Amino acid sequence: MNKTAFGGLLLIVLATAFLVRIPGLSLRPMHHDEANQALKFGRLLEKGEYQYDKADHHGPALYYLTLPLAWASSKTTLSSLDETTLRLLPAIFGAALVLLLLLFGQSLGRTACLFAGLFIALSPAFTYYSRFYIQETLFVFFIMGFIGSLWRYRTRPAIGWGLAAGFFAGMMYATKETSIIIFIAAAGALLLSDIFRKKDIPAPGRSSKALLTHILLALIAAALTAALFFSSFFRNPKGILDSVLAFQDYLTKSGEPGFHAHSLWYYLGLLTYSKSAGLVWGEALVMTLACLGILSALKNRGPFPVFISSYTLFTTAVFSVISYKTPWNALPFYIGFVILAGIGTVFILQSLRKNYQKILIGLLLAAGIINLEGQSYEANFRYYADPRNPYVYAQTSTDFLKLVRRVEETAALHPDHERMLIKVVCGPYETWPLPWYLRRYERVGYWPDWRDVGGFDDALLIIASQDQAEKIRPAIHDKFQSEYYGLRPDVLLTLFIRNDLWDLFMKDKRQ
Repeated sequence: MNKTAFGGLLLIVLATAFLVRIPGLSLRPMHHDEANQALKFGRLLEKGEYQYDKADHHGPALYYLTLPLAWASSKTTLSSLDETTLRLLPAIFGAALVLLLLLFGQSLGRTACLFAGLFIALSPAFTYYSRFYIQETLFVFFIMGFIGSLWRYRTRPAIGWGLAAGFFAGMMYATKETSIIIFIAAAGALLLSDIFRKKDIPAPGRSSKALLTHILLALIAAALTAALFFSSFFRNPKGILDSVLAFQDYLTKSGEPGFHAHSLWYYLGLLTYSKSAGLVWGEALVMTLACLGILSALKNRGPFPVFISSYTLFTTAVFSVISYKTPWNALPFYIGFVILAGIGTVFILQSLRKNYQKILIGLLLAAGIINLEGQSYEANFRYYADPRNPYVYAQTSTDFLKLVRRVEETAALHPDHERMLIKVVCGPYETWPLPWYLRRYERVGYWPDWRDVGGFDDALLIIASQDQAEKIRPAIHDKFQSEYYGLRPDVLLTLFIRNDLWDLFMKDKRQ
């Protein structure tokens, strides 16, 4: 394949990646994790304030990188933000993963690069979480940049690639604490790629002095990059120390997974095959081709296939052993399977000798790719909040949006409008994503327990979790009307509307 044809096809693959990710970004209700991230970003946007919280939040890269998009769309306050503005950032980074495949150059090859890019573009897992305002897609982007730059340095040692690897390493660390797993995996994979290469494949030359200098400079680049973000650009130096101390909190968290505890085979099952109420999902095509890529590494012992196989298998094992699991945590190792799938595709095509075999495999590949595209459409534009979609995880129900609309309708009728008093009585799990959806209301109070509220007579609306609603009822007597809305599967919220406001609403409805 010549360079012009490759460039043209790669642009088509890149356009496909954007086409699947960008439209309809506001379709899905905000997940509670997204809402939490959005409010932290809103504070940074409005007041320029951010302090890293080591207790229960990931790194600051997501928030700072969202700023240019918010400014470009003239968003300057939390209330002016919308889902599309926030989700556009991970969508862009998710599509740009296709371009980062170029970092592997001739080691990957043009055909393998195109197939791997196509799998990234159409993978239901990658497309679904590229439309999520959480850290994971950015994290995978920086992982790709890191291992790509590292591999470029391995094949042709140069200070530029060393500094690039350091920069991406710093961005990884400033995005998620699980970057430590990636660093260990990449170092081990580099070592194995040298140990298991065929003897007739020479190792790249490098002097010990130059190597040590380059490693030192890369570490400095990584440290400075991470320090900039964690220190809030040196306005909060304590954030740098907190980023290190956070590892203890996350080690504890991984050992006490609670609701997020899943089996050893959870990720592999999710990615390969799942079925729910007649809907079948899975990326078995990618996983099968990836196994062929690993077979290619074992057979030919080429340095790059060994490197990416080692990275993928190690990270898969570590993430699978950790009891705390969420489906988006599969992406840091699944990217390795996707690259291996590109290698596996080339391996099987080159193994075929007869034309009818090539035609048959070509048809099977085409059918598998069409199936991936269909799953991506279903996951992102039809079953985007449906529990039958395996990528949907503790997702906010579409029924919750009816509650939001009811609040908007009643606010439009009351003289105070968005200044009317709303009291929310819910535990943390039931509270989110309410703060995002009520961000434009000026008088909203949040309490975990009804006894701390100090009375309800002055409230026009009360939103309560089911356990709190039952305790509130005797305190409000018959002064409120109640409605019920689903927040998430098996989680209900009660909306209490004060009688005078209810009467206004019913009168308006009759008219």
